[in-house]
Amino acid sequence: MTLPVVIVGGLHSDARRTTVERLLAAVPGSVALHHDLSTAPQGTVLRTVRDSSGVLGSGEAPLVNDCACCALREDLVPELWRLADGGLTRLAVVELWDSVEPRAMAEVVAAHGGGRLDLTNVITAVDPALVLPYLSNGDDLAEAGLAAAASDRRTIGDTWARQLEYAPVLALAGGADADEEDRALLEQLHPTARRVESGSGDLPRLAFAGFDTEAAAAAQHPACALLPQEADEAGVATLVWHRHRPFHPERLYEALEDLACAAARSRGRFWLADRPDTLLAWDAAGGALCVEDSGPWLASLPDAAWEMVPPVRRAAAALGWHPEHGDCCQHLVFTSPGLDREGLERLLDSCLLTDAEYTAGREAWKRLPAAFDALLAPVA
Repeated sequence: MTLPVVIVGGLHSDARRTTVERLLAAVPGSVALHHDLSTAPQGTVLRTVRDSSGVLGSGEAPLVNDCACCALREDLVPELWRLADGGLTRLAVVELWDSVEPRAMAEVVAAHGGGRLDLTNVITAVDPALVLPYLSNGDDLAEAGLAAAASDRRTIGDTWARQLEYAPVLALAGGADADEEDRALLEQLHPTARRVESGSGDLPRLAFAGFDTEAAAAAQHPACALLPQEADEAGVATLVWHRHRPFHPERLYEALEDLACAAARSRGRFWLADRPDTLLAWDAAGGALCVEDSGPWLASLPDAAWEMVPPVRRAAAALGWHPEHGDCCQHLVFTSPGLDREGLERLLDSCLLTDAEYTAGREAWKRLPAAFDALLAPVA
């Protein structure tokens, strides 16, 4: 028997618990599994299994490699297999602990289902009134007691952004204090998501809707991410900045702090003149910016290598292919209440190569100051 599995996550713990309880009440024969990582400092992870009537059982899983999330992975799949083999569970609801990101768990379930598990959807529970406070929070998870490991360096803002943007379904719970601005921000951050009240009859139906981990991963990849479009509603705006000229590395580096703080959320891909063949990812929330090397632009690859590139990326590149630069471009998206569009565009444009610098050509670009070397150095 194949067991349907739905993942429910999110830092908004009250909204998450409400969503899980409503699924348990609405789907007869459903069971929820939750791993509490707050006990990780004591060397264990606490597992609880419950249904709509209450707790059915609990147990402890030892830490694996001093990593609470690793322990979760090692313990979760065998528990799901046990439920599947029992044949009595209609739906397994995996309630993630606060800072656990759904992508990793979704890919674990999909990869290790062994024909017994069917990942049917991923849901992030949201209190609309808390979207901006969490997104703007640059505190480390460790400071809030939410780190999943001693080496966890994530912030509340960037973790919440990924939880929100990965899930195709957002279950809204609470939010009595939410206003039009809160809801406009939520819509602009993830315009393709299905937003549903957690008490709605649509929630249990969506729990069985189906989920594709490969498509979800592609939608997050900086080369082909489904980024938001231009928008302006209820005081919240989204600016899409797209250019076909590389950044001057030194000028951009000097502007990073201002750019990272210019919006509650910004993301996308960008092009540095001194690294003309490298696609760089931009990911900022809560004033914290992460810049990563995401491999080569397709334009820099030999034709024979294109067969190794996933079709979705080739299709994304073809949509904006430039006759001279191919897919090399700047594509950054900034979303925030009170966004200063004009000021932000001026700052970004000032970081591009000037006409003289641009016409000097690629070999001259590569000799520009390598301002990003320290930021892009591999972590030891």
